[in-house]
Amino acid sequence: MRNLSYKYLRQSIVTLNSGYRKHPNLKSKPPPPMQSQILKVNEADEYYFDEGCFILELSNSPADPGVSIARARVKPGVTTKLHRLTGVVERYIILAGTGKVDVAGLEPQQVSAGDVVIIPSLCSQRITNTGTEDLVFLAICTPRFTEEVYENMDYFSSKLPCKL
Repeated sequence: MRNLSYKYLRQSIVTLNSGYRKHPNLKSKPPPPMQSQILKVNEADEYYFDEGCFILELSNSPADPGVSIARARVKPGVTTKLHRLTGVVERYIILAGTGKVDVAGLEPQQVSAGDVVIIPSLCSQRITNTGTEDLVFLAICTPRFTEEVYENMDYFSSKLPCKL
């Protein structure tokens, strides 16, 4: 574990005045103040992601760079590609179905509705739908997910450890 300087830690925490979190994936200029809103789901916006699942972005906007929320759906018998995210912590909240999650640093484990999986930055990950119905979960990323943070690791025969 590396020693972190006070200056580094100070730069990494939330600045109270602006509510802006400094992060390499975020622009140096803070976004405008957050506005109250209700985002309505449109099922027609769901798309197939080459990773092997269907994604419905529920909230993912430059106006809210600190977090993104997507609904992921994996068909029965499908395993998503091994991948990792750089500079982003991801959390899966399993809503329906059953699966086996494979995250670097952990033994593969069965998951079902109500389970939460926490995936640190740079940890390889994949999930398999082991059930007979769609495996559905929320993917919550901090800061928000962008395509630039995604790295396909499927060319490796096994998972890699997290790089810290």
